[in-house]
Amino acid sequence: MPLPTESKGQNGNAGPIAIGEAARQSGVSAKMLRHYESLGLLGQVNRTDSGYRQYSPGDVHTLRFIKRGRDLGFSMAEISELVGLWHNRSRASASVKRIAQKHMDELNTRMAAMQAMQRSLQDLLQNCHGDARPDCPILDDLAGKGSTGANCH
Repeated sequence: MPLPTESKGQNGNAGPIAIGEAARQSGVSAKMLRHYESLGLLGQVNRTDSGYRQYSPGDVHTLRFIKRGRDLGFSMAEISELVGLWHNRSRASASVKRIAQKHMDELNTRMAAMQAMQRSLQDLLQNCHGDARPDCPILDDLAGKGSTGANCH
């Protein structure tokens, strides 16, 4: 579902909003919002005379961008680079694709490793009868004592 790009202030008009409302509209916690600000992902955030942060509709849009990047598993370094590219209207889409392709390659590598773990664990589970006896290939494997083909009798 696409998110609206305009934030409504506390009075219902487009304009600056406080941290709680920015958090609500973006789906990012206030703590993470402050963290992203400290990393420089939001640029300079305005403050009231009493020091309260005031977020613009653009800030909320950027927070949604960051949240979506996190949801897709991009690292903070990758998100920082993507935010910079997003704000740079003269960017080359090849730069964006390079980051996304690298991330996809990393995901594929991690998925292959997880599938190998899954197969190993499945093999261990099939070889352990789970009865009252103390012998167990799962524990033997974790301790480095046997092969996954050991029987649990």
